[in-house]
Amino acid sequence: MTGSAATPTSTSITEEPREQRRTLAVLLLAQILSGLGLAAGITVGALLAEQMLGSSRFSGLPTVFFTIGSAAAAVGVGRVSQRFGRRAGLSAGYLTGALGSLSIVVAASQGNIVLLFVSFLIYGAGVSTNLQARYAGADLAAPSRRGRAVSIVLVATAVGAIIGPNLVRATGTVATNLGMPALVGPFLLAAAAYASAGIVLWLLLRPDPLLLARSLAAAESARARDTQKPSVSNAAAASRRGLNWAVAGGAGIMILTQLIMVAIMTMTPIHIEHHGHSISVTGVVIAAHVAGMFLPSPFSGWLVDRFGYLPIAVAAGIILLAAGLIAASAPVDSVAILVLALVLLGLGWNLGLVSGTTLVTDAVPLATRARTQGVVDLGIALAGAGGGLSSGLIVTASSYATLALVGGILGLLIIPIAAAVRAVPTRQA
Repeated sequence: MTGSAATPTSTSITEEPREQRRTLAVLLLAQILSGLGLAAGITVGALLAEQMLGSSRFSGLPTVFFTIGSAAAAVGVGRVSQRFGRRAGLSAGYLTGALGSLSIVVAASQGNIVLLFVSFLIYGAGVSTNLQARYAGADLAAPSRRGRAVSIVLVATAVGAIIGPNLVRATGTVATNLGMPALVGPFLLAAAAYASAGIVLWLLLRPDPLLLARSLAAAESARARDTQKPSVSNAAAASRRGLNWAVAGGAGIMILTQLIMVAIMTMTPIHIEHHGHSISVTGVVIAAHVAGMFLPSPFSGWLVDRFGYLPIAVAAGIILLAAGLIAASAPVDSVAILVLALVLLGLGWNLGLVSGTTLVTDAVPLATRARTQGVVDLGIALAGAGGGLSSGLIVTASSYATLALVGGILGLLIIPIAAAVRAVPTRQA
């Protein structure tokens, strides 16, 4: 009996079907495409608002609005996926994000600030769907390979997310040639990227991984009853309280890592600018941070499958502490040390997300999996919004160093969460 090894839960499948390889291939393509749209809001959203408002005072509102939209979409995508499958849920989410991107283009072209903020709410659906796609990678995965399945989907996102910001100038030229403000260029790309991802999933994600997983699990349960053997479902039902603890623990790990990462990341560009560095330096630091968030995914997935999700969650907390301490103590003229801190911040987030996702996926029965995952991602999105809003208040009241230090110390809270999950049996072997 253990709470750290990746073992099957109720109504889970115990062997990986051949359709899993196709599922991952389709998700890889969709995530590369959607990743191109993911960075638009982060890269130029604040600049676009500043340009339209004529002031930087409320330039952070786009991030707040698309984070709130992401939170609402997380629940919506989860419920649609629960009822109709991942193909319908993810496709709807991406197409909604594409609509929001186009609406941002219209709002900026017309100078309509109200429409701009409403559009960012809708754009948030694409951001949320991009993150929820990781769950689809794990639906058909064997229990011993769920961490790697999640990580493969995440690393595909990195390809688009790293390329996207480097296309700001090129897409701006396209927008200018079309008679639009240059800053809407990335959102033209986002609209095309999200729409393409949605179409790819709708056409190619067949059979639906969640619906197929339910079908396979039902057949396995029927075979177990026919042969009068104890089924995985019966074993897991005996530890329902432990499963609830596991879901809460996995959600808590991901919520904490998201809160810390967004809070420190949001204020880093402003910290860099205030100390006289150029926008190109900001680009280098943020690019390194994004690479730290996604590129280690295959390795972190292997670690989760090899050692269990709880030790890796503890490692995430320790790395987040190190990131906070280094960022807080970095000399203002040392970009290299700040890059190190932001890479570690991204790595801590990645380890927390992969371990927490695997923990939640293992703990939730297929019958309620997508809906529960949507609620968990609602909490993650709200944590991001809270981190973004509180970070400015902390820096205004004190300093960036204080923010980084507080964030690092909060990372240590992951350790007691992991210990609490380990102390309660989540399933019986």
